[in-house]
Amino acid sequence: QLQASGGGLVQAGGSLRLSCAASGRPFRNYAMGWFRQVPGKERDFVAFINWSGGRRYYTDSVKGRFTISRDNAKNTVYLQMNSLQAEDTAVYYCAARRGDSYYYTTAGYDYWGQGTQVTVSA
Repeated sequence: QLQASGGGLVQAGGSLRLSCAASGRPFRNYAMGWFRQVPGKERDFVAFINWSGGRRYYTDSVKGRFTISRDNAKNTVYLQMNSLQAEDTAVYYCAARRGDSYYYTTAGYDYWGQGTQVTVSA
């Protein structure tokens, strides 16, 4: 089970940190991802982190602004979002993937959190 939190309303240029707490499975056996979705559109890849945290990938639009990290002792993955823009407004989902390979499509993930709304005002 994945529980995402930390969303909210923020002004453009501001920051938020999303958290995703995992339970029920050995967290360190899973690579993790963050996706986001706006109404009427597909769920898009945002960031990936492998089980050790040594490999991280981002979609181009968030590189240099977002940072994905994880704390395996706390069974939690984070998404630090800085310099937020109106285009970042979406529902953000965390996802878990068995194994350690990089995947940027929704089909590559086995478990999903419920989503947390991020709204950036211009």
